[in-house]
Amino acid sequence: MKKIAFILMLAFVAIGTIDVAKAQTETQTEIDTLTEAITIVEKIIVEDDVTHDQTDKVMKGYVVGLTKITYKQLIMILIAVLFVYLSIVKKYEPLLLLPLAFGILLANIPLAGLDAYYVFDDGRLGLMNFLYHGILYVIYPPLIFLCIGTMTDFGPLIASPKNALIGLGGQLGIFVALGGALFLGNLFIPYIPGFEGFSFNEAASIAIIGSSDGPTAIYTASRLAPNLLPTIAIAAFSYMALVPFIQPPIMRALTTPKERVIVMPPPKQVTQRQKIVFPIALTLITLLLVPAAGALIGMMMLGNLIRESGVTGRYIETLQNAFLNILTLLVAICIGASATADRFLTFQTLLIVFLGLVAFCFGTIGGVLIAKLLCKLTGGKINPLIGNSGVSAMPMAARISQRVGREYNPDNHLLMHAMGPIVSSTISSAIIAGIFIALYGG
Repeated sequence: MKKIAFILMLAFVAIGTIDVAKAQTETQTEIDTLTEAITIVEKIIVEDDVTHDQTDKVMKGYVVGLTKITYKQLIMILIAVLFVYLSIVKKYEPLLLLPLAFGILLANIPLAGLDAYYVFDDGRLGLMNFLYHGILYVIYPPLIFLCIGTMTDFGPLIASPKNALIGLGGQLGIFVALGGALFLGNLFIPYIPGFEGFSFNEAASIAIIGSSDGPTAIYTASRLAPNLLPTIAIAAFSYMALVPFIQPPIMRALTTPKERVIVMPPPKQVTQRQKIVFPIALTLITLLLVPAAGALIGMMMLGNLIRESGVTGRYIETLQNAFLNILTLLVAICIGASATADRFLTFQTLLIVFLGLVAFCFGTIGGVLIAKLLCKLTGGKINPLIGNSGVSAMPMAARISQRVGREYNPDNHLLMHAMGPIVSSTISSAIIAGIFIALYGG
């Protein structure tokens, strides 16, 4: 037992000796580390004045960021919050309105450098400025038209070409807004300090809002009046979202109870060969006559040919979903980021928003009036309620035709009939935009 106790005692002493040595080593390491840290800090304090200057600059930046915000920027931030509310709670075009609203929010935070015009001191573009070049260089809108082409069925238009006249009638809003912009612009010049009216390029860009086609409006403004692009784009997309509220009262006011209950026969069947030939023929005819419309029309017809060919299923799935969603996100956030307070909160903006509403209303009026005329000429075979689809708010306008038609006749099915005028309107507005660009785009 004594031997065992002696052995255990020696073991405890050995362990204690090891622990003491280890503790001394760790303590010495900690002392060395602390000494090194103190030396580094002293070096920074004594020698590195640049670091102090940079730190002071950053800290001042934080303070200035809070004090530099203006009341106009606060208004824009409130507008952004309102748009967020409408997109999330009211579900008004959330895929478009939500990123647009957040873009507005980012652009109006002082010193954040997240507006669409920000350039760093060394010449590098800010994030939103870089993305915004996809609009300035007219990249995003034609690609959106490519996606739209894969989602468009030209069958109703091919089956009933006369319905294309309704789409042409829907362009009335463009020309009413064009004249209104030139007239009101000159009218208010003497009364509004700093307001110089609208040039023809600016008036033409404003007028395209009447097409109710956001990509076409962006495309035209980026070519003719980049300075008005944020306002025009926001107005165009806003009125597209307000289609369910603006159009039905006009439709009811211009039609009679007898006209509203007209039942249209099902559209004729169209062969696949006709659907394949149509985009090719339309591309050739349009681009030979109006080359400036080529980017929009060409991309849309390519998308449609991909749809109707029957051999490119993978493209169709990608273009109709993932690619279109990415483009919509980029366009929306870039347009929002371009809406800075100093550019957006002006009398000019109020006038553009008003003219956009006038254009949209007259586009609807023009389409309904042409539909009424066709109703008379065909002996009552066309329901004038499809006239609202003379504006190319695809597919919302066609759904409104269907909804209002079923209010008066539950057996009425106007959805497919309304698609023909919408497609015609989309093509017509792109051609008109191309003519404006060819004549005045330089």
